[in-house]
Amino acid sequence: MTISSCGTQPTTSAPIAGRWAHLAEVPRGVRAGAGRLVVDALFRRAVQRLPLRVELPDGTTFGGGVHDPTSPLMVLHDPDDFATRVGATGLIGFGESYMTGEWSAPDPAAVLTVLASDLGQLVPAPLQMLRSLVLPGQPARTRATRAGARSNAAHHYDLSNDFFALFLDETMTYSAALFDRLSPAPLWGDLAVAQRAKIDRLLDAAGVGAGTSVLEIGTGWGELAIRAAQRGATVRSVTLSAQQQRLACARVAEAGLTDRVSIELCDYREVDGRYDAVISVEMIEAVGYDYLPGYLTVLERDLAPGGRIALQVITMPHDRMQAGRATHTWVQKYIFPGGFLPSEEVLAQLISRHTELELVDRAAMGQHYAHTLRLWQDRFTAAADQVGALGFDEVFQRMWRLYLAYSEAGFRSGYLDTLQLILRHRDPAAELDAAVTR
Repeated sequence: MTISSCGTQPTTSAPIAGRWAHLAEVPRGVRAGAGRLVVDALFRRAVQRLPLRVELPDGTTFGGGVHDPTSPLMVLHDPDDFATRVGATGLIGFGESYMTGEWSAPDPAAVLTVLASDLGQLVPAPLQMLRSLVLPGQPARTRATRAGARSNAAHHYDLSNDFFALFLDETMTYSAALFDRLSPAPLWGDLAVAQRAKIDRLLDAAGVGAGTSVLEIGTGWGELAIRAAQRGATVRSVTLSAQQQRLACARVAEAGLTDRVSIELCDYREVDGRYDAVISVEMIEAVGYDYLPGYLTVLERDLAPGGRIALQVITMPHDRMQAGRATHTWVQKYIFPGGFLPSEEVLAQLISRHTELELVDRAAMGQHYAHTLRLWQDRFTAAADQVGALGFDEVFQRMWRLYLAYSEAGFRSGYLDTLQLILRHRDPAAELDAAVTR
């Protein structure tokens, strides 16, 4: 088996071995064969009605976009193994098939955007009902307990600060940016400006200014803490990533803000005190469904009377969230173990049921995330040699390109969204009275 490039032709590379040895085994047997036949039939039927071209090893093409040379192209280098993997483990198999070079695309995000736009129809409803019976379930080791959360965070964020610096902008911000325009498409030079604009919107909405106290849950590499401190705020930021803490502390020191910012290796459940603003940017996705009520009550507990909570959160449709909640996905297996994307509906339900918080502002920015991810992909692809020099092999690089493309497709198709949500105590006056009597 060989690994193919992002283009239409497979290329020769190192064999799949070491940490990737499990990928060399394609499921076999009667069940695998049956799954292959079902997936092949469903895939061909779906593609015929989609604006997509699929190329087979002999050069023939099929699909609804076959007569449109501008439609996205997906190349099946090994159709049988592709269908077998997908039949055995669903989206995990789909992703692993890309990692092994069984399929490729000149623009994977374009292909995945077409598929994501039709996700509800790709698998017939009767088969969707069997999802929890035939697909792998969530492994217990990735549950976001205190120990599990640390392990999950290390898996992703402790890869290497140098690695992330190769595709992030100078702010080292790893979340959706907020551009001043979406058309024409933003350029690389726009990204750092857009990241600061996103942060400033959150700080403004949370009322962060001179003399305010800020709790940040999920430090990243420190840009939000730095900008809050530059406004005159005192910031306590917590993270579970040792690598992020190390670089964030260095960046804070370089900015001359060590007297205003503390960055701790600490679980959000262990934070005490009350703060004028509690801010958390795209960290809730690591909390896990079972721990969402506790996370929300921690936010409420840590918020001072009259203060505000600013959340940036990735969401997905409620019905899809419910359908996939118990199953294990490719992103969870390889990229974000323990990750869970809530729906806006479930967040509203849990906030109402478990807290005395109310929503006072909401902004959607999913298409901004699509552009952010495209810029990251372009920079990551251009840095392939440097990524390799850091010790990340070709299989890892294909995995990471697919992750970025997969994410872009989710936002570009509208299947995913990113929201900035601003919360406060439902009755600030009553909360103040309660605080006085405690």
